[in-house]
Amino acid sequence: MPKKRVMSIFLILSLVVISSVLIMGCTKKEDTSGQITLNVLNYMDMTAANSASEITRVWEAFERANPDIKIVREDLFNEPFHQKTEAYAASGNMPDVMYAWPSGRSTTLHAQRLLKDLGPLVQKDGLSSSYGALALDPSQQGGGYLGILTQGTTATNAFYINMEVLNDCGLQPARTYSELKSQVSTLRAKGYDTILMANAETWVMQSCLFSLVAGRFCGDNWEQKIHAGQAKFTDPDFIAALEFIKTMYDDGVLSRTTLTTGYGDVVGQFATNQGAYYIDGDWRVGAFITDSSTGQALISPAKQRDIRITVFPDIDVPGVKFNKSNSAVLGTGWGMSASIPSGSPKEDAAWRLVKWLTSREVLTFRVETGGVPTPSRTDINFGSLSIEPMQQAIAALGGEYNKSTVVIDAVFEGPVYEPLNDGLQAMGMGRQTPQQVANVVQAAFDSWKAGQ
Repeated sequence: MPKKRVMSIFLILSLVVISSVLIMGCTKKEDTSGQITLNVLNYMDMTAANSASEITRVWEAFERANPDIKIVREDLFNEPFHQKTEAYAASGNMPDVMYAWPSGRSTTLHAQRLLKDLGPLVQKDGLSSSYGALALDPSQQGGGYLGILTQGTTATNAFYINMEVLNDCGLQPARTYSELKSQVSTLRAKGYDTILMANAETWVMQSCLFSLVAGRFCGDNWEQKIHAGQAKFTDPDFIAALEFIKTMYDDGVLSRTTLTTGYGDVVGQFATNQGAYYIDGDWRVGAFITDSSTGQALISPAKQRDIRITVFPDIDVPGVKFNKSNSAVLGTGWGMSASIPSGSPKEDAAWRLVKWLTSREVLTFRVETGGVPTPSRTDINFGSLSIEPMQQAIAALGGEYNKSTVVIDAVFEGPVYEPLNDGLQAMGMGRQTPQQVANVVQAAFDSWKAGQ
């Protein structure tokens, strides 16, 4: 046999042996570890107070307690999170575990059944007694099944009042819209805005103010009447609700500068006394309290005593059906990809993580750090918690209203509420009238309905 051929055969055999050893080594290492990787899409504002402690108290604690599970976490916030969620849904390649809304911004996940039904797992583990009945009601979620375990309930309108600013102007908190309007000139003379909002992001107006206003003008179950074809977005009461938002801009109660104010900027404006009032959701209290990792707060606990929290004042204009109401919805939570095989080790790992993320330990932490004002669990001892004045105020928000109405992006699909979001902003800029916005939204609803 030629020498070159002998050398070639030897080289090939050597490579085969080396490759076999490497493959066996890798296989052995994988089998030895037995670790399951979970890809997680997480909603987190990394600039918010206590975000660093969340990584330690929630995520690292879980991995320490579950060494057989490795978490690959993707942290996103605000619109980038929702955009990534839709991209995952379009690709059909969902994360194993993900943060989600019970409907609204996560409608795609529920409607396409991209989330696993957690009902059988809840029943198997006997968790019903640990959560409030609303949290486990499948009818409260977009797909009609338990797609997520929710962390709590959410009031989307919180009317934050800065008493230091009002006292400087010799004013008291406005009880009605008329009183609010009358304060504009006094506040302006002292260099203050009346109401601060982050209306650069179009969802804020719809979720944190207009949903409340629509409920007060349109009445109970108004959204059900539209779905049933018994009412329209072009009816006088809905147009009156839109007109009221325009009136707020025209009266200067709501400055048009809010249309360029970002969600990350407005909290600093309120904390530095640039306005007397601030409109956001109950969840935003977490931006102001002490960050346990730094010991710093955007508003110090001492100064928090000058902050009151209630709901938007009584709207004393013709057409309002009731006041003392708020817009509220089942809160956000955690779900699992429907593609995970039932009974598989990955399902067990993902379910352990979902249970942990909605556990008494984690939700107690979120209450303490302002992340969840009203938790879904029934076994949290509030009396044992040391919470700051603004947290105490937000915990009492439920006593400030006696009726709840829907949040629009929780009861209508994206093709319907997105034109409304855009229309509310265009109306504030003077580019569309209330009637035009109503026409666009009704046309969008009719188009969506025809496609069902």
